Amino acid sequence: MSMSHLYGRREEEEEGVEIESFEVTDWDLANEFNPERRRFRQTKEQATYGIWADRDSDEDERPSFGGKRSKDYTTPVSFVSAGVRKTAAEEKQQQQEGGSDDSDDDSPPAPPPPPRATAPKKLQMGTFGGNQSQRFAGGIQSGKGIGNWEKHTKGIGQKLLQKMGYQPGKGLGKNAQGIVNPIEAKVRKGKGAVGAYGNERTQQSLQDFPVVDSEEEEEKEFKKELGQWRKDPTGTAGKKKPKYSYKTADELKAKGKIAYRGTPASAGELAQVKVIDMTGREQKVYYSYSQISNKHSVPDEAPPSLATRDQKGSGFALPELEHNLQLLIDLTEQDILQSARRLQHEKDVVVSLSHESRALQSRLDTEQDAIKRMETVLALVERFPTEETAPGEGPTLQECARMFETLQTDYYEEYKTMGLGDLAVAVVHPLLKEKLSSWDPLKDSSYCLEDIGQWRAILESQDMHSSGPHSNMDPYHRLLWEVWIPVMRSCVSNWQPRLVGPMVDCLDLWAPLLPPWILDQLLEQMILPRLQREVDNWNPLTDTVPIHSWIHPWLPLLKARLEPLYPPIRSKLSNALQRWHPSDASARLILQPWKNVFTAGAWEAFMVKNIIPKLALCLEELVINPHQQQMEPFHWVMDWEGMLSPSSLVSLLDKNFFPKWLQVLCSWLSNSPNYEEITKWYLGWKSMFSDVLLAQPLIKEKFNEALDIMNRAVSSGGYMQPGARENIAYLTQTERRKDFQYEALQERRDAESVAHRGISTGVPTNFKDLIQTKAEENNIVFMPLVGKRHEGKQLYTFGRIVIYIDRGVVFVQGEKTWVPTSLQSLIDMAK
Repeated sequence: MSMSHLYGRREEEEEGVEIESFEVTDWDLANEFNPERRRFRQTKEQATYGIWADRDSDEDERPSFGGKRSKDYTTPVSFVSAGVRKTAAEEKQQQQEGGSDDSDDDSPPAPPPPPRATAPKKLQMGTFGGNQSQRFAGGIQSGKGIGNWEKHTKGIGQKLLQKMGYQPGKGLGKNAQGIVNPIEAKVRKGKGAVGAYGNERTQQSLQDFPVVDSEEEEEKEFKKELGQWRKDPTGTAGKKKPKYSYKTADELKAKGKIAYRGTPASAGELAQVKVIDMTGREQKVYYSYSQISNKHSVPDEAPPSLATRDQKGSGFALPELEHNLQLLIDLTEQDILQSARRLQHEKDVVVSLSHESRALQSRLDTEQDAIKRMETVLALVERFPTEETAPGEGPTLQECARMFETLQTDYYEEYKTMGLGDLAVAVVHPLLKEKLSSWDPLKDSSYCLEDIGQWRAILESQDMHSSGPHSNMDPYHRLLWEVWIPVMRSCVSNWQPRLVGPMVDCLDLWAPLLPPWILDQLLEQMILPRLQREVDNWNPLTDTVPIHSWIHPWLPLLKARLEPLYPPIRSKLSNALQRWHPSDASARLILQPWKNVFTAGAWEAFMVKNIIPKLALCLEELVINPHQQQMEPFHWVMDWEGMLSPSSLVSLLDKNFFPKWLQVLCSWLSNSPNYEEITKWYLGWKSMFSDVLLAQPLIKEKFNEALDIMNRAVSSGGYMQPGARENIAYLTQTERRKDFQYEALQERRDAESVAHRGISTGVPTNFKDLIQTKAEENNIVFMPLVGKRHEGKQLYTFGRIVIYIDRGVVFVQGEKTWVPTSLQSLIDMAK
């Protein structure tokens, strides 16, 4: 290797390969003599990849010992233009345009972009140049020689275009709006980004798409704002006249408002802030934040270059004067801004004070209206009678009512706020008490009823629910408690409980106007004690007035409160019945009104204890004689059928009547009787029983037993009356048919009632539910026996009968075995 290689002589070994020289450059000299000069910042890519990082075209390349150097992409790139053949007129026009393009080509090439050290990279892209003319390689003109290759072919392409409507020399498409020439390319000056060198549209794009590009306006605005960073590469900046920008006071105020809104500090604080700007070449000091926004106030004035400052000389450099002038301008601007802010503050204070003034005026008007209303209310209140008012001089009860109505309707807020309803205690009570002083409720129960009703509408409050006498009672309740109740208390204390009509009528008339708790107090504390004392003094053997005549009228008002009176009444009635005989019908008349008053259990117990033993004794004394029968004792017993329960009456007949009756029948059949007389006797006794009793299973069983006895008698041997057997058989068949028809009718009625009830309550889903429904209808207890089973089936109690259910059949416990039975028979046996 020769020494020329070491000292940097360049040799080209291969085409397109450049070898970097090693000679001393300006960069080396500047680096040695000015070591503190500004150096370029290392990019993130260079910090990552080192010497293998891609280089930016705008950077100054530092000499290195590398082998190859990157190609220069800043040189123009020529493209070959293509297109279709044009008409003669279009070619002539293009030649004229070509001449102008050639003249443009003769212009010197655009200078390269400024180095990186002079301005930021972003602003290097702002060196905008004009549109360059297109260069075509090889001298080939657009539209010439296009399609010449078709002369060597059959011209299939041109034929296809003509078939589709294409006409030579015109545009493509239905309306000839398509372009014929292909899209032209334009050479960019450097390696900057798109749009860094101005508008890149070609003449063809301007002709085909004459649309104003909004990006051009943005670029012009961008150049206008950042013009101070642009450096004129031709060196003509010194020849341009400086442009000055002027601000009016309104513009300064508007700009100051925006800055003031953006910063929460006050105007005095902003004026005293010292700001050091180190974003430029030199350190600058500002005395307010607004000066920072004004530092680019001359957009078209570029900063003077070094060469220009050298040309001016030292005689024109007056930095102190410029500083003082700038300081005066800044202080003046601050004074204007502070004055504008004070003015705005004063305006805001005026608006706030005016709003507060209107609010106070509105409140004052409201207070004046309230004062006027209060004066009117006071005038009305002063009209009410006082303790000093002489009797007969003040307003009457009706006038007071109208005044209270006026207060409620016209001055409702004052009435509620000041509690004017309590005035009734002092105003109305004396008047009403004076009016009720001569009232007798038992003689004239409707006296003063309308007045009390009127005061109820005025004084009663829906918000207060009083439940007893206390200090916070409703005014209306207090009126009744302090005025009306004392009159009723004195009346009840002198009242005779047996004169029940006037007192009951009076309470029925006043009950709608009385609060529930006052009515309860009256009934429980006044009426009921008087009734208890009267019941204690009552003697059923000596008193001619039945007790139910003066007790039962109180049932609608007292209801369950009368329960404490019933045990003494039953006890006295029981004592009175000790010497009673069934032939005395007065006992039934006295007891009958109490059947529906006493509970079912209490009534049944009273009958079993006091009535049934007397009736059983009467039946035992009954003599059954077919030839001469005395029916009075039997009628005495049957008169109590409506008073006794069916089960009690059936049990009474079963024990005290039917054994003697069947015995007489058997003895009569054993003595060669007349069967027609026996039939009449049988039907006569059966007609003495009601349908309810005949429907009872035990009664049916006894009469069927009598038929069986007669059938056995006519079936036995011996002398027999002619036709007796047929008469007895017919009688038996007739009676059995009647029983069957009655049972069928009863079952039909039960089915209809169940179906009707099933519409609303639901049809029972199984046989057990049906039994439960029937038990509820007939008031029979139906419940399972805990731990009791028969052959794995659960046992139930149906009244006093034990049953179990198997496959929809009810089995009743007999003496030795379980007997299946129907549902109606089960109900009859349980009753």
